[in-house]
Amino acid sequence: MKIYVDSGTTWTKILKIDKEKTYQIIPSLEFRKMKLDITKCTGHSLIKEKNIYENEVIALARGAKEYLEDDFLALDLGSRDIKYVEFENKKFKDLNWNTSCASATGATIEMLLKFYQVSCQDLVFTKEKYSVTCGIFGLEKIMDDISQGLEPKVAIAKFIHGIAFNAFNFAKKPEKICISGGFCENKCFIESLSQYCLVKPLGRFVLVDGLVD
Repeated sequence: MKIYVDSGTTWTKILKIDKEKTYQIIPSLEFRKMKLDITKCTGHSLIKEKNIYENEVIALARGAKEYLEDDFLALDLGSRDIKYVEFENKKFKDLNWNTSCASATGATIEMLLKFYQVSCQDLVFTKEKYSVTCGIFGLEKIMDDISQGLEPKVAIAKFIHGIAFNAFNFAKKPEKICISGGFCENKCFIESLSQYCLVKPLGRFVLVDGLVD
């Protein structure tokens, strides 16, 4: 059996290939207790053993090419970072990777939902958005507005719209973005990003698919 792993701060994606492909998502804290004979891996929560570790952007590029045509921009928005890779005429064109501010990515949204006891399914797109250039100030604005009577689900939706707008600008305002990662399952984020460009969700297993030889 071959085992491929993309282990992030919060969640770990596992692909097991025997006679069939089996995908699994588990909390990274749980994954760290497991003893697996890993074939190849990526993600910043793993020991970067040179013989089995792959750079995350390379895994994103390889995984996205399995889903997409000759030209694409694939963006992965994770628990604590954001990265994209762009191809044109089957050739690499551009990339960027920002790990400097974790306050405006997935882990923050999960904490907000848990703290305010809001379900992700309850979030509805709002035309208003918070500026989340600095996530800390964005969080301050959320708490201030909620203390003034704004519903938590509305405040969080405004924050997510701000994240979507940041992602669009980070990717240099393309006509289309192919989204990888947990935000693919966040309807509020997808609708927010769709205000600025075409959006194609690729699912949560793009990076782990990019590890397969």
